Amino acid sequence: MKIFGIAGHSGMGKTTLLERLVPEIAGRGLVVSLIKHSHKNIDIDHPGKDSYRLREAGCQEVLLLGNERWALMHELRGAPEPPLDDLLDRLQHCDLVLIEGFKGGDFPKLEVWRQSQGQPMLWPQWPGIVAIASETPVPNDTLVQLDLADVSNIATFVLENAVCRGVDNKTQR
Repeated sequence: MKIFGIAGHSGMGKTTLLERLVPEIAGRGLVVSLIKHSHKNIDIDHPGKDSYRLREAGCQEVLLLGNERWALMHELRGAPEPPLDDLLDRLQHCDLVLIEGFKGGDFPKLEVWRQSQGQPMLWPQWPGIVAIASETPVPNDTLVQLDLADVSNIATFVLENAVCRGVDNKTQR
């Protein structure tokens, strides 16, 4: 399993890029998974549903299985967020895991940056940023610069720079 990160401030277009990048990579015959870290409280369950009621009753984990997908919900109940490595262990076999978030993780990342959004770049404060994808030239000659519209080239870059997950990789948050 190889890993590669997509980074950027909110509103920069990370999800839009991922929506185009995943089918490009999958179209090359690879199995792609994704881990997204959010600083917001997330809930994929709804009040009144059986699974919600049982989770609220105290279940540590609830696994939902439907006709087209299954989802495992794990309640932290005040425990710290698990490190990225623990989450990677839960994934089934795949060729590439794209990671959004885990900004402190020491793995290669592509920063999505749009000057028009008025936010500073994350680089060099975030570790692991090896390239930047933007709509316009970036005032930086240290990083590899990729055209945000050229998804094929971005996919090639991601695949060439993804690292094998292992003991030597620091994938902690």
